[in-house]
Amino acid sequence: MRNTREMIRRKRDGGELDQEEIRAFLAGVLDGSIPDYQTSAMLMAVYFRGMTDPELARFTAAMTDSGDRIQVESAAPKVDKHSTGGVGDKVSIPLAPLAAACGVIVPMMSGRGLGHTGGTLDKLESIPGFRTSLSPKEFAGLAARRGAAMAGQSERIAPADKVLYALRDTTATVSSIPLICSSIMSKKLAEGLDALVLDVKVGSGAFMETPADARRLAEMMVRIGVSNGVATKAFLTDMNQPLGREVGNANEVAESISILRGGGPPDLRELVLVLGTAMLEAAGVENGRARLEQALESGEGLAKFEEMIEAQGGDPSVVEEPERLPGAAHSRRLRADRDGYAAAIDAREIGLAAMRLGAGRQTADGVIDHGAGITLSAKVGDPVRRGDVLATLRFNDPGTADGAAALVSEAYRLADYPPEPRPLILEEVG
Repeated sequence: MRNTREMIRRKRDGGELDQEEIRAFLAGVLDGSIPDYQTSAMLMAVYFRGMTDPELARFTAAMTDSGDRIQVESAAPKVDKHSTGGVGDKVSIPLAPLAAACGVIVPMMSGRGLGHTGGTLDKLESIPGFRTSLSPKEFAGLAARRGAAMAGQSERIAPADKVLYALRDTTATVSSIPLICSSIMSKKLAEGLDALVLDVKVGSGAFMETPADARRLAEMMVRIGVSNGVATKAFLTDMNQPLGREVGNANEVAESISILRGGGPPDLRELVLVLGTAMLEAAGVENGRARLEQALESGEGLAKFEEMIEAQGGDPSVVEEPERLPGAAHSRRLRADRDGYAAAIDAREIGLAAMRLGAGRQTADGVIDHGAGITLSAKVGDPVRRGDVLATLRFNDPGTADGAAALVSEAYRLADYPPEPRPLILEEVG
């Protein structure tokens, strides 16, 4: 077997790593015998050279096998949904309890924010007391008893991925298609799923900025899922503007609660229903969309979310009183400087602005300000008059406001005429 330096050189030059090399590399990453600088070099080599399909299959399997697997003791179908990451993408928060209210088990292992995109765990942790750190046994037990559990990967679930995940953020290799694919699927295969629905974001606020790259990623993940006996389907969805009207953490949880109450922004509600319908169909539940809409109207989804919060140590009163979620001491409104229409909103710039306010991390060990965030009063296609509020910044550190305000102002493009409508769902794969 080649030494680490030789493996890095081989991958740098476009070579293919065999199973023994991959497993040895990941073992070294885990036990610390391979230092971060060599791991980072390998990540960068993969970023530029990619992986062949067989190599990626070996890499993903080795990531899964680096730890334990979740065993949910239930006869009900086990279905999960995963997003590749976007700005304002809080879909998982209302979707997991809503799907669980319709009779499936949702063991949802989620991640933290990467770069300019938000993380489900960071958002959930804005709920006072909510625990996202669960052992595999506790996670499986909660999913079986409550129908849904949402937590981060434990030390024993794909632990090799956990190390690589943090380094990807700090080495600018987040957008590598093979690394995204192996990271997502190694954790999903460890969940013991019957079916998986993937939301692959496309656009300025996504890691996949072109439909071609997004399609390639979706096809890779679908092939890996199906080859492992998991019914897998992917949707390519638009991320050229933030999803919904809230970007941050606590404010996104509040917006998720509004969805479960039957309200919320139309684009967010529609995506929840589309992905939820695909989850239920994969689990064999008939009339999935009608069942989801019924669970929204009856309050079953909201009740399930409240139950899930309580089961994971959180304060369930935030469901009835979202104002109990963390807030911000300061706010600043940004206004239109002319009449017209919101022709475009650069999602990446909005995400970077939220991160600057404290809603995201600039380093792997950065601290999140759960009360910081941005509210978008104008979405693409909305008419605006001079002086109308486009967006409101909320922050606790006044020193962050000017830089964030500049980014948000740059993100908005106003025009004399409304833009052509863009579809929310761009494509289906699988």
